[in-house]
Amino acid sequence: MKNNSTVCLFSGQSLTPFLPTFLILETVVGVMGNGLALWIFCFCLKPWKTSTVFLFNLALADFLLLWALPFRISYYLRSKHWGFGDAFCRVNLFMLAMNRTGSIFFLTAVALDRYFKVVHPHSRVNAITVSSAAWVACALWVLAICLTAQLLRNSHIYFFNNIVHCTSFAIPVEPSMDNTSWHNAVFLFEFALPLGIVLYCSFCVVWQLRVRKLDKQAKIKQAVRFIGVVVIMFIICFLPSKVTRVAIWIKRAVWNGCAGFQQLDNAFYVTVSFTYLNSVLDPVVYYFSSPTFRRIYKKVMGSVRRKEQENVEGDEMSPQGIRETTYSQSLDKL
Repeated sequence: MKNNSTVCLFSGQSLTPFLPTFLILETVVGVMGNGLALWIFCFCLKPWKTSTVFLFNLALADFLLLWALPFRISYYLRSKHWGFGDAFCRVNLFMLAMNRTGSIFFLTAVALDRYFKVVHPHSRVNAITVSSAAWVACALWVLAICLTAQLLRNSHIYFFNNIVHCTSFAIPVEPSMDNTSWHNAVFLFEFALPLGIVLYCSFCVVWQLRVRKLDKQAKIKQAVRFIGVVVIMFIICFLPSKVTRVAIWIKRAVWNGCAGFQQLDNAFYVTVSFTYLNSVLDPVVYYFSSPTFRRIYKKVMGSVRRKEQENVEGDEMSPQGIRETTYSQSLDKL
């Protein structure tokens, strides 16, 4: 556990009115969407393709991240007071960071897979087997774990006014006291490089389709929409937190002490919550990326609606329902 003399700590009271509510909505919607996606991948989508392997691991990373969010919700509901101990603070921050990094990696892998299929249809990359794609996915998991494992090594507990803070992004009082350089570097690297890859893939796909004059075909339009969705998600979900973190870095380099950092600190934690929104929106990627997934999803939703309709009709045919219907019809005749 660390003393607060080396970092700037601020109360979370200004975040309590809205941030927990936003995180609760993200958790509920994201768990439902990714849970359904995992069920479709595991039990309905056969046979798998290489892209399916990456999409499944993307859904898995999102699902694991969302199960770590309730503890952050509790943290913000108590005005940034952590009540689960030092060890679980490390585990919780690691799960959030590792699965966020993994989610970005697999989203990038899906974009690269689409790039090779459209721009280089005869490349040997397109001939890799599902088992080879699974090994690539394992390598990406290992890379994500290696980049974020240092969160398990060090304590991230700080004390301030009888409040226990659990954060891996504490602002140092002076630049020389910053011991989070690696974590901050990974936080920026995991976005900058994948964004560059995704933007390059997007440009090449759109350009190649226009050169071949295929951009008006239905399937090609769908491929372009898919790439567009990935790019928009990257920018909306990840760019704000990176910009805010860079702003903190710049101000820290020219300004000692903690005065003037509270607004930036609050802005950073708000924008970090946008990164979890990526896990909520990723089911949109699954929907646009695979016609088979889209067909199964529509079938499942249609089945759910039919069952709801049957339940409603069953209630209407019950003795109570018949009496209510007869009474309603009698009133209509008055």
